[in-house]
Amino acid sequence: MTAEKTVEPRRDWPVLRHAKRGLRRVFDLLERGGERLFTPALNPMAQLGTITFFLFWVVAVSGVYLFIFFDTGVVNAYSSVEWISGPHWYHAGVMRSIHRYASDLMVVSMVLHFLREFSLDRYRGTRWFSWFTGVPLIWLLYVSGITGYWLVWDELAQYVAVVSAKLLDVFPIFGEPLARNFLTPEHLSGRFFSLLSFLHLAVPLILLLAMWIHIRRISRPKTNPPRLLAGLILAAIVAVSLWKPALSQGPADLTRVPDEVGLDWFYLLLYPLAEDWGAWSLWALLVGVSTMLAAMPWLPPFRRAPAAVVDLPNCNGCNRCVEDCPYEAIRLVPRTDDEPFPHQAEVDADLCVSCGICMGSCPSSTPFRRQQELKTGIDLPGQPLSEVRDSVVAASAELHGTQRALVLACEHGAGGGDMGGVVTFPCVAMIPPSLIDFIISKNLAEGVVVAGCSESTCYNRLGVEWTKERFAGTRDPYLRKRVPRERIATIWASPFEAGRYEAEKSAFAAALLPLPAKGAARDVADPETTGEMEAQP
Repeated sequence: MTAEKTVEPRRDWPVLRHAKRGLRRVFDLLERGGERLFTPALNPMAQLGTITFFLFWVVAVSGVYLFIFFDTGVVNAYSSVEWISGPHWYHAGVMRSIHRYASDLMVVSMVLHFLREFSLDRYRGTRWFSWFTGVPLIWLLYVSGITGYWLVWDELAQYVAVVSAKLLDVFPIFGEPLARNFLTPEHLSGRFFSLLSFLHLAVPLILLLAMWIHIRRISRPKTNPPRLLAGLILAAIVAVSLWKPALSQGPADLTRVPDEVGLDWFYLLLYPLAEDWGAWSLWALLVGVSTMLAAMPWLPPFRRAPAAVVDLPNCNGCNRCVEDCPYEAIRLVPRTDDEPFPHQAEVDADLCVSCGICMGSCPSSTPFRRQQELKTGIDLPGQPLSEVRDSVVAASAELHGTQRALVLACEHGAGGGDMGGVVTFPCVAMIPPSLIDFIISKNLAEGVVVAGCSESTCYNRLGVEWTKERFAGTRDPYLRKRVPRERIATIWASPFEAGRYEAEKSAFAAALLPLPAKGAARDVADPETTGEMEAQP
């Protein structure tokens, strides 16, 4: 049984819904493979954002090292690069290859990160800021890479410079057309290369600032991948650099047009289109796609669930909800009533995603009370604690036999689509650990299955981690030691792992032994017999 929600569903266009589901299936396969190869903690598909930050620093450090040996003059630029790749290949040459391949890999990780967040629907509502500020990052990354190709001043650099100049000349922002600088060797000066060097250094600094802004509204942002994963990525880049060094394509010669150049398809994918379509057509494509990406958080309008609400008589300002909120939507403020506590929780509705994790962390969220209506210090209007208890009792009535397993499922995981004996939540961390104690101690079921998202793809970022820590007794509120762990199963599975979820749930239910009778029917019928609220040990 699924707890009824009082909010309207979040609308999405069919084409977007199908696109997300298709991408999600692809990423699910990649993530499962990553978990098997690297373990969930090191899964690179779950670390795309941190990998992008790490690659930025690899590119930055290698770029500074190369700049020591680089001559910015129009005459000596190519020869200095050849000197780097030739006599000094064992240090500067390898560093050049690392710089090139880390830059390419940064494009891959950023694009995959965008697509993955889109597939998980993590770009709308309160998440709009990170998505919106991520669009300029794409432009800045490409400008950084393209200006770097100019500095080598080989045949590829000549091609990139000429096409880029034609693209920029469609805007009347320069006194003279830029393309004139590449008509003859006499038109190109050393000052132009000094300007390019400045741009290639300044734009990455702007990119770093934009990356910092990008994560400003993310609580507990992670910008560094696990050290072992970072070491493996760096080792792979070094190995590729030694196996296939990055080399120049012959010196640039403005007296002739290169017959053929080898393109870096990570950065220069659209350059052939500039010649086939024309500058205005390509600009229309780039501006149109960028505008569409920036507007996506509001297309179609997002219907948000009601934010969490603080109930002051049951809030003592303990700070647990503040610590556990993945989105920094809760803070402590001075008390506004006559209760003898210095602080109270306050919810920022603009940041709240209605995940319910705060409700699961509140010490007042316990079913052990001598009253019909349950109240907690912070609650979800769309699925209040009292409704959760009623849903659990109703779901237990659907179970039969002596091996009853009641499922508490995340609506974003495989368990969310189960039927019969199931209560769904926005996140499994919304479940107070005492609720599991209540289910088993009152004979509502022989066992409880907590079915959450995939371990490396938690929809609400920290739900899986917080749930594990509460069950392990390392995070408040934690599951009491008196609760038999053999009667609890955790299944972390994506919506595409329904087969594994069903197999693990069936195996768990088959191993359950009947609980001793404790008058469950009497307890359910008469809330006065459920006992007093018990404090966490």
